Amino acid sequence: MQHSGSRLRASMERGTVLVPGAFNALVARSVARAGFEATYISGGATANVAGYPDIGLITLTEMCRTIREISDASGIPVIADADTGYGEVECCMRTVVEYERAGAAALHLEDQVFPKRCGHLDGKDLIQASDMADKVAAMARHRLSPDFVIIARTDARHVTGFDDMIARANLYREAGADVIFPEGLHDADEFARFMKASPGKTLANMTEFGKTKHLTAAEFQALGVSIVIYPLSLMRIAMKSVEDALRAFHSNGGFHGTLASMQSRKELYDLLAYKPGEEWRFPRL
Repeated sequence: MQHSGSRLRASMERGTVLVPGAFNALVARSVARAGFEATYISGGATANVAGYPDIGLITLTEMCRTIREISDASGIPVIADADTGYGEVECCMRTVVEYERAGAAALHLEDQVFPKRCGHLDGKDLIQASDMADKVAAMARHRLSPDFVIIARTDARHVTGFDDMIARANLYREAGADVIFPEGLHDADEFARFMKASPGKTLANMTEFGKTKHLTAAEFQALGVSIVIYPLSLMRIAMKSVEDALRAFHSNGGFHGTLASMQSRKELYDLLAYKPGEEWRFPRL
């Protein structure tokens, strides 16, 4: 079977890969059925659905379980957030092996000090660039397949400045990163400046309510960005709908007024490839 990292690499060669975030396996199945070539697992979303803020509380074991469920259910390449690698270099070596065994096509590692913060918040601290490069190099050496994609994220833009971000990005590329993730760039001009100063594959984070101005898929394609992740969009849409429905329930004494906005039983069964009375087979789209 073709390695999922190889499939992700092929998608990048064809153009910008748009990657919606999935916060569980059922959502990932919807992402795949909608025609997207990959899906993304946010560490923040994984923490949020467990009831925690995005401060590094999710363990390697919990994240690998989520990767396995989403990879199995969707059948498309999965890019997974590895935060700071769950520790120092030795921990990063284990992380890359466990993520790949769980079914991920790629992971991204960031250069924040643990406990980390959301990339679009202020008050972050960075580890030494050389220490991050050591982590990246260890992951590149210890991945099970050369097709597995190593993505190095730098949060330097809003900590030590644009120039240091460039220097770190180029160091991480030299250490073995296949893709660089410059977190918190402001707009298209900053992406263009970054990509000129650090040529190579680049990932953009198109999260809402953050530091980056909204750019369309066409704009990212014109810039030559390799991957665009939308980490929390679907979770935000879903949770707003949940809150609205609960308010209506509290006021009206039932969900009868919100039936039109619900996924029907048939739609759910179709998504799961389940037909009552027939043998169910492990779902593949």
